[in-house]
Amino acid sequence: MSDEKSLAPLSDPGLPAHKYRKSDIDQKAAKRAEQQVAILFLLSAIGTLLVVYSYIFIPVDSFIFLPIMGEQNAHQLFLGLGLAMALFFIGAGAVHWAKTLMPDHEEIDERKPMRSKDEDRDAFVETVRERAADSGIARRPLIKRSLALALGLVGVSPILLLRDLGPLPKDSLEKTSWATGTYLVTDPGDRKIKASDLEVGAVAQVLPELAPGKKRKLEDIGKDAVLLIRLRPEEFQLDAERLSWTHQGIIAFSKICSHMGCAVALYEQGTKHLLCPCHQSTFDVTRAAKVIFGPAARPLPQLAITVDNEGYLIAKQPFTEAVGPSFWERSS
Repeated sequence: MSDEKSLAPLSDPGLPAHKYRKSDIDQKAAKRAEQQVAILFLLSAIGTLLVVYSYIFIPVDSFIFLPIMGEQNAHQLFLGLGLAMALFFIGAGAVHWAKTLMPDHEEIDERKPMRSKDEDRDAFVETVRERAADSGIARRPLIKRSLALALGLVGVSPILLLRDLGPLPKDSLEKTSWATGTYLVTDPGDRKIKASDLEVGAVAQVLPELAPGKKRKLEDIGKDAVLLIRLRPEEFQLDAERLSWTHQGIIAFSKICSHMGCAVALYEQGTKHLLCPCHQSTFDVTRAAKVIFGPAARPLPQLAITVDNEGYLIAKQPFTEAVGPSFWERSS
């Protein structure tokens, strides 16, 4: 008996009885749904306005304290919240509109050949037009206007952010805070350094000393970071000029890789090599940071150093070449 049942032809169960939504049979419910969709689109528009306000009026280096998250960058926080609101609520509004107000017809469409007949294709186009009319956007001006507002404003965000592509940096990337007589200070700590503080083989990261009352900016740290390395003077293979830029075996190089701007922070004491961890560019400290491996096209810029009357290390002169990776306005 079980085999006979298993071989019996299957019957088409058909579709279950259609369940109408409340908005299909109650005009008040449909009106409420329309208002809810409009509110979601308006919230999206508010999110876009928050993006615009944050980008223009909130300073990049401003911070806000939140009870759970602690201190946060206000500029980045409200940019992210605004963009999240703009995208989330416009999507939520579209979903809610489709689930509550758009036609809820159930249909069965038999599988057809890969390419439909011309008359079927024409019928499809006509069906799309009919369904577009069935969506009711023409009959629901509140949704149409709020959707237009949300879509119009959300398109402003990427246009606004294109501002970050310009203006061109010109020579701003070639300049650092290093100047003749600038003290080398520890990072972190901002403590002046004497040559006697560094033993042979030691490495230290330093920054230029700040003028009183001046605050260190993030973009300055990215350009000003310098590595101090102490070798025995006889280990250098430098010309007379480059050797004069050192002091008692201490040599200073920009920490910013000349390939893609990563931090060159790995020093092999045995080989006297500096290694960039991003793309493995390797620089020979004994030969003025000459590139011996990897994609970097030029050595790390060397900072000329000397000492003051008290023995503290100072910059003899600014960098004589641009630090960091090559960019559009530099042909090297």
